[in-house]
Amino acid sequence: MCIEEAIQKLGEDFPHLNWTFVPKTIGESDEVMSYWPGEPEEDVLVCVLKARHVNEEFHRQDFFFLNFAYQRDYMALSAKSDNLLAIKENDCYIGQPFSGYAIRGESEEDIMIIGVLIQRNAFFREYLSELAVDNSMFHFFLDPQTDRFSENMIHLTFDVSHPVRKILELMILEYADKKEDTQAILKPMTLALLMHVAREYRNVSEKTERQSLSDQIIRYIGEHTGKVTLGMTAAHFSYHPNYISSLIRQKTGRTFSEILLEQRMERALALLKGTGLSVEEVSSMVGYNDTSNFYRAFRGYYHVSPREYFKA
Repeated sequence: MCIEEAIQKLGEDFPHLNWTFVPKTIGESDEVMSYWPGEPEEDVLVCVLKARHVNEEFHRQDFFFLNFAYQRDYMALSAKSDNLLAIKENDCYIGQPFSGYAIRGESEEDIMIIGVLIQRNAFFREYLSELAVDNSMFHFFLDPQTDRFSENMIHLTFDVSHPVRKILELMILEYADKKEDTQAILKPMTLALLMHVAREYRNVSEKTERQSLSDQIIRYIGEHTGKVTLGMTAAHFSYHPNYISSLIRQKTGRTFSEILLEQRMERALALLKGTGLSVEEVSSMVGYNDTSNFYRAFRGYYHVSPREYFKA
């Protein structure tokens, strides 16, 4: 099967997916929710919207999604901006669970949007630890779990030759001709796709931010909480560890270890609040190989155990 045939097949399958919008009252307004449209046992779903006229109802959904403008431009209605956002060909739009969203489009030729949908629990277990090295991206993925109906989105622009497009085409080919091991094959593809997206997100963020050396160091610690050391940080910035240690204390009034502990505990708390991950899984994600050490650090920082924290 060639890519054109695979796109055609998924385009024909698209209307037959379970896109039922269920009425839901949110605050004082009546809205609609879209639930997982694929098979329950699937963690990743690849779909293709192929049409010349698109006027989707504004809705929220209970899964993560990435939409890629494969052919032609379209508009995305975002609740956060309360207006239409122009999504150009080769742009990528990433939405969280519960974020408001709708697609609009008119064209004399087919608009083609590739969608990659990921079940929430699978996303947290399979992809979050690899993706969320950037604190802002980490909170982008987790905020909807603790502040439902937050209205964040990520909108990125890629060059036509960017690997994201190639990876998506491989995913289309695989999903259009599903086999017993398709989900197992799609998972590493999805991770590669999302890691390229995360890299571009960091590149864009770094271009728009001018940070002092101390701010860069603190950001670096936050991006590597699972394995960072003072020596690693010093080597990354090409300074002696004593200089890094002195600079941090001078600018923040805290030691390297205190900042690292704060970063780990804040991240651990967000994970425990916002995912179904166990304490053991979370402790490993934030850099503790021994769960008892994590419990000790958590109690020292929050003055209660994880179980006591969530009972209070």
